[in-house]
Amino acid sequence: MNVGTLLDYLTVFVLAILLGFEVISKVPATLHTPLMSGTNSIHGIVLVGAISLAATADNPLAAVLAFVAMAFAGANVVGGYWVTDRMLQMFKRRPTPTADRAAK
Repeated sequence: MNVGTLLDYLTVFVLAILLGFEVISKVPATLHTPLMSGTNSIHGIVLVGAISLAATADNPLAAVLAFVAMAFAGANVVGGYWVTDRMLQMFKRRPTPTADRAAK
């Protein structure tokens, strides 16, 4: 990989960070958790991409970066589903203790 290609990749990476921060900072707090849990679960696509990059890694640095990408994407997938499940639990009705009241 030459320096020009690395600089191009680094530029895209930095712009993606800035754009992501700008978009997320405009989201109201009431929508932040549902939005993030949904987008974190979409990181399965990122996980598949990281796995394919790891399969085609031709040097140790690329293999390490692909492994780090797989770890972060996997954590986002698990965390996204965990947060979504917790949010859905808030909307489930709790069983009413009618049997306990009848016994007393």
